[in-house]
Amino acid sequence: MAADFTEEFVDVGGIQVHMLKGGSGDPLVLFHGSGGSSGWLRYVQELAGRYTVYLPSHPGFGKSERPEWLESIADLASFYTWFLEQAGLEGSRAIGFSMGGWLAAEIAVSCRHAFSKLLLVDAVGIKPQEGEITDIFIISPAQVTELLFHDPKQAPEYEQVYGGEPTPEQQDVAEQNREMAVRLCWKPYMYDLRLPGLLARVNIPTRIIWGKEDRLVPLECGQLYQKAIPGSDLVVIDNCGHVPQIEKPAEFVSTALEFFA
Repeated sequence: MAADFTEEFVDVGGIQVHMLKGGSGDPLVLFHGSGGSSGWLRYVQELAGRYTVYLPSHPGFGKSERPEWLESIADLASFYTWFLEQAGLEGSRAIGFSMGGWLAAEIAVSCRHAFSKLLLVDAVGIKPQEGEITDIFIISPAQVTELLFHDPKQAPEYEQVYGGEPTPEQQDVAEQNREMAVRLCWKPYMYDLRLPGLLARVNIPTRIIWGKEDRLVPLECGQLYQKAIPGSDLVVIDNCGHVPQIEKPAEFVSTALEFFA
């Protein structure tokens, strides 16, 4: 699939944030997970057919600079309210994936005009009551990749994203991303005890999408998000793991576009 996007840096308080941008129409902001941005994949290009898609790399991830004061998801949410203002993106539609879902939820709680519609995809941020969120920091990156999918064979871009040996440069970026994720999410691990209570403040249309066979973040967390956010709905994708946007991109994009329309 032909991809048409540009790369740029956005200056936010002297911090350079690397961002991919493409498409046309109303703005749609994507917040990546703890592994960093996977780039302009098929699902992003499909979304860019309807919206102008903005895909920033969080500070400390990829090519984005890391401010020394940034030490928590709450800090990152504060930074992004500034980013959205600086980039003229307040009131955009938004999608948050995994850690990026937690981030987007924290932004929506603290700044009610940040987004017009919100989509959370297999998001961390809420502590499950019965199951547990897999600790990705005590297992190898290869083990994390294995747990991302229910069936890698049904992910059309699996080899492109995860196949082959990484270059030394790619390995350095992956280690940098992992270090930053530890800094943001380690204690407490992948949740904020305040968040379920604060989510009652979210007053925008919100949809939660979950892979039914997610082996990293249990479906219970999606149900807790749906319970905490007034008027939200939960869409469960069968035979799918933690990254439905990569494992089942057609179904994911269809569900996302139907919600955003």
